[in-house]
Amino acid sequence: MKKKMIFLLPLLIFMFMGMSVEAQQQEWSLEKCINYAYKNNLQIKQSKLSAESSKESLLQSKLNFLPTFNASVSQNTGWGRSVDMATYSYVNKKVNQAYGSVNASLTLFNGLQNVNKLRQQEFAYLAKKYDSEKIRDNIALNIAAAYLQILYNIEQVHNAQRQVEISKKQIDRTKKQVEAGTVARGNLLDIEAQGANDKVNLVNAQNKLMLAYLDLMQILDLKGNTKFDIQKPNLQILHKPNLLPIQAIYDHALQIMPQIKSAQYSVKAASRAVAIARGRRSPTLSLNSSYGNNYSDQIRMSNNPLNPDFNKTKPFWDQLRDNRNLSLAFRLTIPILNGYQVSTYIKQSKISLENARLSLRIAKNTLRKNIEQAYADALAAYQTYIASKKSLASLREAFMYAQEKFNVGMLSATDYEVAKVKLYNAESNITAAKYDYIFKTKILDFYLGRSLSLKDMTVNKPVAVVKSK
Repeated sequence: MKKKMIFLLPLLIFMFMGMSVEAQQQEWSLEKCINYAYKNNLQIKQSKLSAESSKESLLQSKLNFLPTFNASVSQNTGWGRSVDMATYSYVNKKVNQAYGSVNASLTLFNGLQNVNKLRQQEFAYLAKKYDSEKIRDNIALNIAAAYLQILYNIEQVHNAQRQVEISKKQIDRTKKQVEAGTVARGNLLDIEAQGANDKVNLVNAQNKLMLAYLDLMQILDLKGNTKFDIQKPNLQILHKPNLLPIQAIYDHALQIMPQIKSAQYSVKAASRAVAIARGRRSPTLSLNSSYGNNYSDQIRMSNNPLNPDFNKTKPFWDQLRDNRNLSLAFRLTIPILNGYQVSTYIKQSKISLENARLSLRIAKNTLRKNIEQAYADALAAYQTYIASKKSLASLREAFMYAQEKFNVGMLSATDYEVAKVKLYNAESNITAAKYDYIFKTKILDFYLGRSLSLKDMTVNKPVAVVKSK
C-alpha cells in the first residue's frame, strides 16, 4: 500500500500543478488582451482589408505601364441581300463569314500621368496602412482603460467589503453592550442601519465590477457567457513621476504616431493628384498595332466566271494566308477644348490638397493638445494621490479614535457614521487617483512609442482576488 502511495504521489502532484497552470492560463494579462484584439477585432480586420484594397490599386497603377493586348473573333451567318465577295455584287442567299483580329496599344507619353498615378497610389496605400495602425492603437488604449477600470473596481469592492466587516464587528460589539445594559438599544438600531447601507454599497461596487468586465469583453468581441478573468497585479505608485518635457514627447510623437503619418502621406497623395490633373493638358502620344484576318464562303478560288473553280469556295487556310493585314500607327491626341474639364479638375485637386494640409495641421494640433492634457492630468493625478494618501492616513486615525469613543459610549452613532463615511470616501478617492495617474502615464508612454504594460508599476506583494459575478 505504501508503495502504491509513493507511486501515485508524483502523479497527483503533477495533476495539481497542471490544474494550477491551467487556472493561471485562463487569466488574461493586459498584453494578452491587446494581442488578442490585434488578431480578432473586427474593426482592425476591416481596416486591414481597406489597406489591402489600396495595395491592389497600387499594383494596378504599376501594371498600367504595360501595353494593352486584346483579341477578338466573330462568326456571322446572314440571309438575304449581301455582297458577293467574289464579284462585289449584291446577291440574295445565305452567307457565312468569320473575322479575327489582335490589337495592341502602348501609351508613350501622356504628361507623366501614369508616373504620378503610381506615386499617388503609393502614398494612398501608406496612408491607409497607417490608418489601420491608428485603429489598432485606439483599440489598445480602450483595452488598457477597460483593464484598469476592472482593477479599480476590484479595489472598490475590497473597500466596500472592509466597511461591511467593520460594521459587522461593530454590530456584534453593540449587541453585547445592549445586553449588558451599557448602551441604549437605539445605538444598535443605528449601527444595523449603517451595516445595511454598507451592504448596499458592496452590491453596487460588485455590479460596477461586473459591468467593467463586460465592457472589456465587448471590446475583445467575447460573448458574455465566456469564462473570462484577468490577471490582478498589485499596482503601486513607488516614486514621483519622471516625465519628459511636453515638447520632447510631442516631437517624438510626431515621428511615430500613425495618425500623423497617415495625414502626411495624404498630403503627398493629394499633391500627386494636382500633378495628374495638370498632366491632362499635355498631348498624348500612343503606339497602336493590329493584325486582322477574315474568312467568307463567298470568296471563290477564281474571280473568272468562265473558270471551273469560280463556284468553289477558297479553302479556309488559303484565305487566312491571303486575307491577313497588319498595321502600325502612332497617334497624337492634343487637348484643345473640352468644356474646361481639365481646368475644373485642376482647381478641385488644389482644393483637395489644401484640405489635406489642413487635416495634417489639425492632426498635429490634436496630438499636441492630447499630450498636454495627458501630461497635466498625470501631474494633477499624482498630486491628488499624494494629498489623498495624507488625508487617508489622518482619517484612519480619526476613525480609530471615533471607534474607541463610540465603544465606550462617548460618541453618538451619527457621528460614528460620519467618521466611517469619511474614511470610505478617502479610500475611494485614493484608489481613483492612483488608477487615473497610472492610465495617464500609460498614455504618455504610448506617445513615446512604448508598449502598453503594467509591469513597471507591479510589485510582488499578492493581492486579494475578487471574481466577477
